Amino acid sequence: MNIKQYLDSTYLKTPSQAGLTEVENTKIVQDFIQEAIQENFKLIMIRPVMVSLARKIIVNANSLVQIGTVIDFPEGKSGLEAKLAEATQAIQDGADDLDFVCNYEAFKKGNLDLVKEEILKCTQLGLNNNKVVKWIIEVAALQDEQIIQLSTLIKNSIITNFKENQYASVFVKSSTGFYKTENNRPNGATIPAIIMMLENASPLSVKAAGGVRTYEEAVEMIRLGVKRIGTSGAKAISDGQKIQGEY
Repeated sequence: MNIKQYLDSTYLKTPSQAGLTEVENTKIVQDFIQEAIQENFKLIMIRPVMVSLARKIIVNANSLVQIGTVIDFPEGKSGLEAKLAEATQAIQDGADDLDFVCNYEAFKKGNLDLVKEEILKCTQLGLNNNKVVKWIIEVAALQDEQIIQLSTLIKNSIITNFKENQYASVFVKSSTGFYKTENNRPNGATIPAIIMMLENASPLSVKAAGGVRTYEEAVEMIRLGVKRIGTSGAKAISDGQKIQGEY
């Protein structure tokens, strides 16, 4: 199995989160990009501010590595116009994949019209520009029933408003990797959550983000039906090593 083509090599920390200067943090991002090119990973997943830098590096290397970025990250509650503005800038800067954080708190409060509108409008923006769109539902913030309901809502929004040949460009994604949980509960993908997503998001694809720390765990996710895996330890996983850390 060519596991590298399932891996979105991810670095999403800001300088303050990493305890680094802006220059030091940018160097880490550059190293992640170079590693993704050398290892032929599917995609490099970075903050929007780093997209134009990544595009320059990848073009200069004549590489096929794609660029993904996160929109309204990590809480997803900035509102539709902010989401659209950030995504539009990311498209202009050269992003291939747009990973939107769904307003899961609005969903939990029952404000389904707001959630449906942002899914429709943001997905339209991405697909109209030939981008892959992923919706992060933050499984650690949801009860099992809510994971099922939100995955289903996203699926229904897509199949109601878009053509069948567009479904492959829309994913439901498990986690930001930044959600703070109580009692050391997992804040990323778990097998039960991924199974619920797979069962209720189909025919949309699923991305498992956060919590996949070994080659064996990655293979298990792929065998379940996951099409992408987000990890900050893509090289370690592909080399058969166990990674440490939150993502």
